[in-house]
Amino acid sequence: MKTLKDLINKEEFGWGLVKSWMKDSKNNFEILPKNPKRADEELLRLQISTKSPVAAIVFETGGILIDHGWLRILGSGSNKLNRGIMEWNKGKTYSNEGEKGGFLLIADDVIGGYFAINAGELGEDIGQIYYFAPHTSSWESLSCGYSDFINWSLNGDLDLFYQAYKWESWKDDMANVNGSDVYSDWSAEGRTRHQSNNRKWVSTEERVKLALQAV
Repeated sequence: MKTLKDLINKEEFGWGLVKSWMKDSKNNFEILPKNPKRADEELLRLQISTKSPVAAIVFETGGILIDHGWLRILGSGSNKLNRGIMEWNKGKTYSNEGEKGGFLLIADDVIGGYFAINAGELGEDIGQIYYFAPHTSSWESLSCGYSDFINWSLNGDLDLFYQAYKWESWKDDMANVNGSDVYSDWSAEGRTRHQSNNRKWVSTEERVKLALQAV
């Protein structure tokens, strides 16, 4: 097990790269405050140097909300996104501390989509990001690594990616959604269905089981 001293790389810090993508970000984002003790614990469990953007985000943030909270990037956990990356993965992608699972959940969205780094279980392209698409209930490769995924989250065309899912009042609704909740309608039947004022939200802890069963 590497120590915090081993893991914190101040000379080559991945957070600087992430901030460069944020500087002129095309998409709305919010950096959630970290709890230093919790950040240290999550970094130790992750066992990746902070010169990597994934570890830098875990060490520097409680998470990042993208596009008014539609997309949630996991960090070390915060009030608005009370799920540290390794805390969230335990019991889902790995069972015991020190184990390496076949993939790592790194982000999710409000419609029940999950993003993961492939470590061999999702396909042969290790290190690539996969997306569990709610309209197909299957994992699909996005053909990019973590760094490109974060850059895309901040600067990519999210409206195009989610064009079949966003409803007219989605921005207003995001203000009242907890970072651990997802929209309960698992199907994709166009915007009309999503206009309903009867939208229901459920715990992502309940919904993620469907994504895990699809592996």
